[in-house]
Amino acid sequence: MEKPNFRTEILRTLEGKTPAQIPVGTFTTAPVLELMDLSGAARPEADSQPEKMALLAFSQYVNASFETLRYPFDMVVLGEALGCTIDPGTKAKTPAVLNGPMELSPAVPELPGDLLERGRISAVLKATEILREKAGSTLPLIVGMEGPADLASSLCGITRFLKWTIKRPHIITRLIDLCTDACIMYARECLKSGADVVVIADAVSSPDMISPEAFRTLIKPGMARIPKALGGGKSVLHICGAADPIITDMTECGFDGLSLEEGIKDLKSAVNTAHEAGTAVIGSVSTSRTLFRGGPEDVKKEAFTCMESGVDFLAPGCGLAPETPLRNLKALVEARNEFCGRK
Repeated sequence: MEKPNFRTEILRTLEGKTPAQIPVGTFTTAPVLELMDLSGAARPEADSQPEKMALLAFSQYVNASFETLRYPFDMVVLGEALGCTIDPGTKAKTPAVLNGPMELSPAVPELPGDLLERGRISAVLKATEILREKAGSTLPLIVGMEGPADLASSLCGITRFLKWTIKRPHIITRLIDLCTDACIMYARECLKSGADVVVIADAVSSPDMISPEAFRTLIKPGMARIPKALGGGKSVLHICGAADPIITDMTECGFDGLSLEEGIKDLKSAVNTAHEAGTAVIGSVSTSRTLFRGGPEDVKKEAFTCMESGVDFLAPGCGLAPETPLRNLKALVEARNEFCGRK
C-alpha cells in the first residue's frame, strides 16, 4: 500500500478539499522533552542551531507519528529580532521576553531593513532549507511566529499595551502596523525558503485579554493584511482562549485555517462559522488538562469529541508542555485512525 503524502493532504485540506482522512499533527509549539531525548536534539541548542532545530522538528514525525513538522519551539523569535531582551531558557523552559525596547520610551521604532539577519531568524530559515531537503515533497513544513498583538506587547510590555488599547489607541495602531510588517517580511522569507504553512499565533488577541471591539478596531486591520501579502502561501491564525465572540472576525482576516484552543465554548458552532467562510479548523485537544495531565484514553475521548464537532485537522489546542508524555501524542494518531476506520 502506497504511503500517504501528508504534505499534499494538508495543503488540500487548507484549500477546502476533503482529505482521505483527517490529518493529525501540531500547528503550535512542540518542545517535548521525550522527543529531545529520542532525537538527540535538545533546547536551548535546538532553538538557535539550524541542524538541531531541524532534527527536533523531524522527530515529531519519526517518534510521534505526526504528519506535520512544526518549528521553531518558542514564540519570541521576532521579538528578539526587534530588540527585546530574551531569557534563552533551558531544556525544559521556553525562551521568553524579559523586556522590550519601548518600555523606556513610547516611540514606535522603524522596521529595520536588516530584520531577516537579526537574532535567530537566519537559524529558522536555514532549518527550513534543511527540513525541505530532508522531508522532500511528502511532509509539510509549518513555521510558527508571534502575531502582531503578541509582538507589540513584547516590545512595550503587556501592561502598557493593554492600557494603551484604551488610553492611547493611536500608538497601538502605529505599533500594530510595524509588527504586521515584520510578520509579513518574516513569513514571506519562510515560504521562500521552503515552508508550506505559516502560523500566526496571537494570545493577546484573545477575548480573555482584550475586548472583541478592541480586536476589531485595533488588531484585525493589520491581521487581515498578512494572508493577502503572502502571494498564495498558506497561512493559519491561532488565537488562544475563548475566542467564540471573534470567530467571524478571525475568518474575515482571510487565513486558510483557524487553530482553536480548548477554551472555545462551542467548538461545533465555531467550526460551522469557519466552514461557512471556507476556512479550515485545526484543534483542539486540551494541552494542559488532557495531553499533559491525562492518559491515552483521555486523549482519545477528547479527540473523538473534536472530530465529531467537525474539525479538519486533529491537533493540540495550544503549545505543548515540555513534559507532555509521548504516549499521549501517539494517542492522537490512534484516535484518528480509529475514528476514520469506523466512519
